[in-house]
Amino acid sequence: MSGLLAGKRLLVTGVITDASIAFSVAKLAQENGAQVVLTGYGRLSLVERIAKRLPEPAPVIEVDVTNTEHLAGLADRVREHVDGLDGVVHSIGFAPQSCLGGGFLDAPWEDVATALHVSTFSYKSLAMAALPLMSPGGAVVGLTFDATKAWPVYDWMGVAKAGLESASRYLAMHLGKQGIRSNLVAAGPLRTIAAKSIPGFDQFEDAWAERAPLGWSLTDQEPAAKACLALLSDWFPATTGEIVHVDGGYHAIGS
Repeated sequence: MSGLLAGKRLLVTGVITDASIAFSVAKLAQENGAQVVLTGYGRLSLVERIAKRLPEPAPVIEVDVTNTEHLAGLADRVREHVDGLDGVVHSIGFAPQSCLGGGFLDAPWEDVATALHVSTFSYKSLAMAALPLMSPGGAVVGLTFDATKAWPVYDWMGVAKAGLESASRYLAMHLGKQGIRSNLVAAGPLRTIAAKSIPGFDQFEDAWAERAPLGWSLTDQEPAAKACLALLSDWFPATTGEIVHVDGGYHAIGS
């Protein structure tokens, strides 16, 4: 077996279609020598169909990251397929419609709480559920969208991503003593199901492609996926609490 992730065992969440970043992560991980286990929830049959499109069909386990019973049983479910984990990919985010598209001032707490639970707190929850399977050298990698700025229409999801970025730093601090890293990849806008669910999100597209120094493809998930693979690999052994921007350089350019 050869490749950047030869012998690695990975848990990948968030594969819904083959246009998702998570699918690209799973595909490239397999091509680079990793064993992959996927999670799904709600549309499990869809995830199972998509899993068959990978180079090697991957097992799918049901995990609702807001369900304490699912989280408590995650390690045992994963052990049915692999004997441990070297990496976890958190590609999970959700916000009710009231929290997006300009509804920042009117969104009720109940909806905001849902967004924060699914998109922010779940990063810690998933990592802790997988922790019994991990050993020193392991890595948790999540996906964010640059939360240093307020973006039109992103609203409470932007707040959730800011919380995610902070949670990753705290996870890095608390899990560092066990030799486990926590890092995020901040991808530019991509035409995924998640993006399509945000009213007005397309207004980012033209500006991004025009201003990013390296240019930007709205339909190419591989650059973000490759960054995830690099952070999951042994090539970043002393990097944790970091956010790697994969956005064509857009974040570095002033307005």
